[in-house]
Amino acid sequence: MCSERAPDDLTARARIRDAAIRLFADRGIAGASVRDIAQAAGVSSGLLRHHFGSKEALRDYCDVYAKDRTDQFREEVFAGGKMTDPGFLVSHSPEMRLLQRYLVQSIKDGSPAASAMFDKMVDLGEEWTIKTGVATRDPRAYGAAICAMQLGLFLFADQLSRVLDVDLGSTEGYVRLNHALIDVAATTMLSPEQAGYLHEAMDRVLDTSPKE
Repeated sequence: MCSERAPDDLTARARIRDAAIRLFADRGIAGASVRDIAQAAGVSSGLLRHHFGSKEALRDYCDVYAKDRTDQFREEVFAGGKMTDPGFLVSHSPEMRLLQRYLVQSIKDGSPAASAMFDKMVDLGEEWTIKTGVATRDPRAYGAAICAMQLGLFLFADQLSRVLDVDLGSTEGYVRLNHALIDVAATTMLSPEQAGYLHEAMDRVLDTSPKE
């Protein structure tokens, strides 16, 4: 077993995690084998099992990591003032796009951790609805509906790609859809200034990304 260990176990652990997130996002947990993940990470299957024990345990670890990273990003944007910094949003766009796809796929796969994440999103949506005084008779249902609509965009990616005549997995499709989401949110959730910052960031994502 010792011969299978990389010189820096922490680096190997991170490579395994990142490879697993990419493959789980693309294929789901059933479609990504331990061997596939190990090969993508550049390690042995034995080293993967040394760090995580099983594919299911690795998926649970990835769920927590993805949730924590998206929570951190959201906190920096909305509470940390990064919404006014298009460079920050652009630099984090590739990672956040991947983690969004991963978390949606994890919910579809029935992950308990991802389901708990959705519950937490609804809790936060309800708190925001009450705090901002949105005119609704049922703040929890309002928050749940917002969360479901956001996730639904990913679940209907194929249909949306068809009717918009653009691949939502591409940068162009991602930016186009986010411009629409910003406009929707601007009517009830964002100030005109906040909407402007986000539109600017989306334009820069498209301008600075490699041609696909």
